[in-house]
Amino acid sequence: MTDRNDDLFSAARAVIPGGVNSPVRAYGSVGGTPRFLASARGARVTDAAGVEYVDLVASWGPALLGHAHPEIVAAVQDAATRGLSFGAPTEGEVELAELIADRVRVGDAAPIERVRLVSTGTEATMTAIRLARGATGRDLLVKFAGHYHGHSDGLLAAAGSGVATLALPGSAGVPAPVAAQTLVIDYNDRAALEAVFAEHGERIAAVIVEAAAANMGVVAPDAGFNAFIAETAHAHGALMILDEVLTGFRVHPAGFWGLQAAAGELYAPDIVTFGKVVGGGMPLAALGGRADVMDLLAPLGPVYQAGTLSGNPLSVAAGLATLRLATPEVYAAVDAAASRISTALDDALAGAGVSHAVARAGNLFNASFRPTAPRDYVEAQAQESFRYAPFFHSMREQGVALPPSVFEAWFLTAAHGEDDLQRIEAALPVAAQAAARA
Repeated sequence: MTDRNDDLFSAARAVIPGGVNSPVRAYGSVGGTPRFLASARGARVTDAAGVEYVDLVASWGPALLGHAHPEIVAAVQDAATRGLSFGAPTEGEVELAELIADRVRVGDAAPIERVRLVSTGTEATMTAIRLARGATGRDLLVKFAGHYHGHSDGLLAAAGSGVATLALPGSAGVPAPVAAQTLVIDYNDRAALEAVFAEHGERIAAVIVEAAAANMGVVAPDAGFNAFIAETAHAHGALMILDEVLTGFRVHPAGFWGLQAAAGELYAPDIVTFGKVVGGGMPLAALGGRADVMDLLAPLGPVYQAGTLSGNPLSVAAGLATLRLATPEVYAAVDAAASRISTALDDALAGAGVSHAVARAGNLFNASFRPTAPRDYVEAQAQESFRYAPFFHSMREQGVALPPSVFEAWFLTAAHGEDDLQRIEAALPVAAQAAARA
């Protein structure tokens, strides 16, 4: 017997490649039929068969305040009555750019002087790289294995065999000469960063790094590592691109940079990219940075970027409402919920005798099925990932929706109340036993 999700997935596969419009949604790593969501409110989502779940995906991060927050919905509805898209400047764009710049500051440190709004995180990072190349007149990019910065050609590169080896394509359709402009090194490895600059320093335009890795599971930077990236890049005339598409405005009012700066680790990224929370669940992203770098973008400078839907008024309205509602109290609530659930996850897996480590970066966390938390991509891959599928399905059967991959962060929201947290806590020991039996 099939339910509505099975029927929809069958229909989708007939007209959509793989039945989904973003690969991880296909449940490829956990098996089974994807849940087609029909609605969401607060901390709960409901699938096409009418089954409700406590949600720990949060639209992959944007739902900081919970799904369908009434004030955000009202802001979008109000904007829609005035027009869906203009292809012209709006007052809201100015307000949002000002708000982004104002939030990303700790004390006198304020790395955002100019902001350009775009539509997706991929577009933000792609533009940041083009801008860095235009600013430096150099071609090479350094990235870290396991870090995801969107699906533009130069970023879909797989590591070569050595520290300073030019990368090979990590996806069909990416020309080898394009991938070869990206140098891929191990994360949290200072010696590797020094070595790559020693060999290629005069040709490197920028180092791009997730502020805290969250696409190979949650892997926080070692203490001082982000500052070391900035110091090393600047010493060689290169720029630092800090990718906060996922962490920006989710783990702190000023993003992961702000979380580190508030703790005393202060460094100066040249370009910062934002997405997800900055658009409140609508298609919107941004890049910001020093005025002398950002002003190289057209129409002032020679680095071209454009978009018909850049600064779309509905997305801007959602972003403005979200950031204005994301008060210190919201972050305190999300942090507390994340601490509670990550502790319960740790306890449940330990109680079931499952080798594991729960990794944290701010209020982001997940479990790795290995005895110690990974520090890089090799370690992230060296785990008993086969234990996640039964864990995932057990949680789903108990009414809790997790990310359908062991390599994704778990997201709490300000809407997760006591009933939601208790339901998650009750489900974890049963799921841990399922993982133990795998």
